[in-house]
Amino acid sequence: MAAEAPVHATEETWAFPPADGWTFDQVKDLDLPFDWELVDGKIVVRGQAVVLHNEMRDGIVHALRQARTKPFRVLAEQCVMLDERNVRKPDIIVYDPTGLDLSRVECVPVKNVALAVEVVSPGSRSDDRILKPALFAQAKVPYYWRVERTREDRAVVHEYWLNAETRSYFPAPPHPVHREKLATDHPYPVQLDLTELTAGL
Repeated sequence: MAAEAPVHATEETWAFPPADGWTFDQVKDLDLPFDWELVDGKIVVRGQAVVLHNEMRDGIVHALRQARTKPFRVLAEQCVMLDERNVRKPDIIVYDPTGLDLSRVECVPVKNVALAVEVVSPGSRSDDRILKPALFAQAKVPYYWRVERTREDRAVVHEYWLNAETRSYFPAPPHPVHREKLATDHPYPVQLDLTELTAGL
């Protein structure tokens, strides 16, 4: 007789998923000593970010919150449900809470996400430049920003728009790369002095 599939992952079994992988419901209550994402049913450890990464992330969050228009809201490090076996945690999301019970929802459904932002770290280059854009584009997230760090520790924002037919991103035609100041109308009008993100650090 075949062994029954485990109902929930535990602190002892999380690294050994069933053949079809864990679902979010099976792993969401784990108490693990690290931050993680669910990728194709497997728990993947998220690396520790340096302070500069978090300073840049928080500065962008502040600008997005200051400029936001209804119904949009902004969150950092919030899990996004692509499907039951793929739960990713972008550095920042802008999302539409319409239809969500925010007192109960644990991960924002990807269909509610208007913008995903990733601040590239040395340990996340491939994910942030290749894998995550592909995943978010396939899931029809309209906009994606990739934030790179120059040799002088300045922020550069690469802005992408979704081609809904091919489900892939293309560089934003008006201004694909923002170097000193970010100014865009999508997903709502926002301006940000990028030089201020790391000034004095």
